[in-house]
Amino acid sequence: MAENVWSYGQAFGHLVGTDLTGWRVEATDGHIGKVDKHSDEVGDAYLVVDTGVWIFGKEVLLPAGAVTRIDLEGHVVHIDLTKEQIKNAPEFHSDKHLADQRYREEIAVHYRTGGPFGGGPAVV
Repeated sequence: MAENVWSYGQAFGHLVGTDLTGWRVEATDGHIGKVDKHSDEVGDAYLVVDTGVWIFGKEVLLPAGAVTRIDLEGHVVHIDLTKEQIKNAPEFHSDKHLADQRYREEIAVHYRTGGPFGGGPAVV
């Protein structure tokens, strides 16, 4: 797992520059949505995932460090998070949050304490 949550770290199959827009996103316990936007920027890599009707159209910002594997042939991004962790994540609004450093810190804390970066129960 990546030390920096905003880095892909050792994600198997990740190729910098690959356009992940529209790719399926799979949590450890099933499908959660599709990639709406993404960034490969060093130290600031992320996925914006549209969860569709699963949680009423909510978009979530996922640090790239949550990505464990990218299936280039199947166009699937696998993450080390559960559906429940995604459901409990703070909602993302790109016009409001994309450049907001405090929001990024909130996201990092959420996933460090409730996700693959800390392993404890989610803080919501």
